Amino acid sequence: MKALEAGYSVLFLNFESLVTRLVRARHENRLERTRQQLTYPKLVVLDEIGYLPIDRAGANLFFRLISRHYERGPMILTSNQGFGRWDDVFGDRVIATAILDRLLHHAITINIRGNSYRLKDKLKAGLLKPADVPA
Repeated sequence: MKALEAGYSVLFLNFESLVTRLVRARHENRLERTRQQLTYPKLVVLDEIGYLPIDRAGANLFFRLISRHYERGPMILTSNQGFGRWDDVFGDRVIATAILDRLLHHAITINIRGNSYRLKDKLKAGLLKPADVPA
């Protein structure tokens, strides 16, 4: 929100939506234009990497997008998977390593542990016990 308030262009996408958009653009021969649109904003925020695995074609398209955006502007990524599990997410250790190489080169990583933020009110109200919620 602070980036938007400061006047920066920001793109926020769910990771699955991003990959779906890239795959569709490739099938419709619009991949280059779509990549330009996706890398134009000053800040790119990708949410929920790793909740659902992607196929090799999607992983390759994501790698090409990351390679294009690499060192052009900041990215914020959220994931419920540790980096050691990203080869499962991307279905290939080599491509996961190449993606992480670019993402982590200038990165600041923040590891957040604890109960789900979305369920905090349910926990507070006693409708859920902390043991019922995966950390």
